[in-house]
Amino acid sequence: MDNRFGLTGKTVLITGASGGLGAHFARTLGLAGAQIILSGRHREPLDQLAETLTTTGITTFVQPLDVADADSLRHGLDEVQQRAGLIDTAVCAAGIATHKPALDLSVEDWDRVIAVNLKGCWLTAREIAQRLVAAKHPGSIILVSSILGHRVAGNVMPYTVSKAGLEHMTRALALEWARYDIRVNALAPGYIDTELNHEFFTTEAGHALIRRIPQRRLGQGQDLDGPLLLLASEASAYMTGTSLVVDGGHLQSTL
Repeated sequence: MDNRFGLTGKTVLITGASGGLGAHFARTLGLAGAQIILSGRHREPLDQLAETLTTTGITTFVQPLDVADADSLRHGLDEVQQRAGLIDTAVCAAGIATHKPALDLSVEDWDRVIAVNLKGCWLTAREIAQRLVAAKHPGSIILVSSILGHRVAGNVMPYTVSKAGLEHMTRALALEWARYDIRVNALAPGYIDTELNHEFFTTEAGHALIRRIPQRRLGQGQDLDGPLLLLASEASAYMTGTSLVVDGGHLQSTL
């Protein structure tokens, strides 16, 4: 059987690549053979990651950009295309959250989260798709959602709304873009152990949350590797409009 999960010859854009899951996705897809475009708002962490990836033989390009700014995105991807060629796969992993009760949220809190998590994914997907359509080239777009796009949690209302929006955006774009051979799918992680949340999960509140996961453990970055490679590769050539939930069974537990 040929390596249908391989990505040799593919050029992959990863937004939100400066840390967390974005950085992990860059390594996973790079080791599968893709050349990787690292993007984010700040250059220094992207350069540091690029240096690390390059030592493992991964071809890497750095392009700072703001996914919530259409002009920044367009100009940044123009530069990328000149240096690295057409992007045929995009992983929209840029995301932020605010931790406040809904009664205490400001308009600025709401706008900031929705602009990055929802508007930013739409702008990125649209920009990539327009270029693919113009080139008559197939592609794969992966929107990084969350189990909080399927259920809710307290004090993160704008985040849950943005992720629920991504789930519906996945289906809407998949419907419209299938005619162009552009697949759009979502990856919906549960609670994954990263440097951003590790300290919380050492607390009693964190331990209580872990006990609600049927597998009784946090996910690790590598638990997402298989689903990510499936969606990015030709192994999922007949999949579009799908959301893959990777959560240790958390959605099956009680609210």
